[in-house]
Amino acid sequence: MNPDLDASRRTRELELLAGGHEVDVLVVGGGITGVGVALDAASRGLSVALVERGDLASGTSRWSSKLVHGGLRYLAKGDVGVAWESATERAILADRTAPHLIRALPMLVALLPEVSGTAARLIATGLRMGDVMRRAAGTKPTRLPRTRRVEAAEAQRWFPALDPSGLRGALLSWDGQLEDDARLVVALARTAAAHGALVLAHVRAERLHAGGAEVRDALGGGAFSLRARHVVNATGVWAQTLAPEVTLRPSKGSHLLIGAHRVGDPPAAINVPVPGHFGRFVFALPRPDGLVLVGLTDELLPPGELPDVPGVTAEEERFLLTTLNEALETDLTPDDVVGRFAGLRPLLDSGPRAPADVSRRHAVLGDPMGGVLTVVGGKLTTYRRMAQDVVDVITRRPGAAATPCRTTSLPVIGAQGPAVRVPGIPPRLTRRYGSEAPAVAALADGRPELWQPVAPGLSVLGVEVRWAVEREGALTASDVLDGRTHLGLVPAWRATALPALERLAPEVLLPGVAA
Repeated sequence: MNPDLDASRRTRELELLAGGHEVDVLVVGGGITGVGVALDAASRGLSVALVERGDLASGTSRWSSKLVHGGLRYLAKGDVGVAWESATERAILADRTAPHLIRALPMLVALLPEVSGTAARLIATGLRMGDVMRRAAGTKPTRLPRTRRVEAAEAQRWFPALDPSGLRGALLSWDGQLEDDARLVVALARTAAAHGALVLAHVRAERLHAGGAEVRDALGGGAFSLRARHVVNATGVWAQTLAPEVTLRPSKGSHLLIGAHRVGDPPAAINVPVPGHFGRFVFALPRPDGLVLVGLTDELLPPGELPDVPGVTAEEERFLLTTLNEALETDLTPDDVVGRFAGLRPLLDSGPRAPADVSRRHAVLGDPMGGVLTVVGGKLTTYRRMAQDVVDVITRRPGAAATPCRTTSLPVIGAQGPAVRVPGIPPRLTRRYGSEAPAVAALADGRPELWQPVAPGLSVLGVEVRWAVEREGALTASDVLDGRTHLGLVPAWRATALPALERLAPEVLLPGVAA
């Protein structure tokens, strides 16, 4: 089937469901887990509808650290099972599911004066255990090289802003970096649509029950009953709003964005140990857009607080900058921060432990033989395994015949090998759209203005805006700026690009315009 999502397809599929069409599986939630469940189920031959109250990836999946990592942090906590699952799922995602969206990221642990010899040896041991898991999971050293120790001079070449005073070198390891978390979600959603799934953003589920859900079109306002034989609540940290019996401990991970030039345009990431917390680090990750991402906090939300879009507090910003500055020659200040964002983690309630110590294991909750299933916990890297576990439960129910799971070898739309260049196509399009890059570029045929950036000083091209609307289901200005292009991560970029939407995509809903 056609993988393309657009406004007309959404209208047809809404009318079909509102008219009483019943599906095998209803998935509520359009983040990485929800679209993973939709793809797994649809690729097994089940009929699927997915509804998301906002845009695809508009919740936690848009606010991640953009890492596909092997779970070294979990080794430090003794959670070998989660670390192994992370390593195996990283291999599947990077080598088969979406290799065009993932690249190897060199990562340094600077051996600062504050890092004792004993701590350095323990960290090195953990990194080498990660190497063993990587090899066992099938990831070759040509994809992710082995850990090694480097001298201070080489460490500074990898991260030029490192303070040389007392620097004893660094431990250099490699992990996976995701080009864009929302791009992965959209690619998975379109792949699910190609397998027959009905993918409907801006449709809010107001109540779930064993026979489906009561939903409302958030753009058109109409409400109807959506019929389904099996229902999956994949709304992440908001799962308890639809399933009050689920108990979560939502935690917040805050990030800062700074210009890469402020730290010497580093080709590698740096991890700085948080004093008094073994195995916990503040990182600075170079991004392909000229920014460096600084993170990560891990703070429990106050009871009763569950914002749709969480913010970064001054205290969290101060913690991140203060910790990172311990390793830098030049101190960063709040004036260097050009963007801020935070994501919420749907951690299972496992008692009075600090959020950094709570397991990232996932769970499928509910009666395995009937009723609504809720999937919580986990993380972006392990979304595929979470989805498989959910659909496995469904297929064991009476009358839910399906083929075995296929997603360990099923590539997403656009998947191709990493770093494949196409003559005449900007590398940016190849990185972000893979084998679909020529089709994206073709939208500029007869419209040369679409080859231009959407606004001076920005890297996003006009063809990307048109592709978002015509092929990826973007319906509003936020869908384009915050979801498909991530220009919204930097408020100044968003403000610069917003006026261009009236020219490039007049059909999208702009701020203040009613549906």
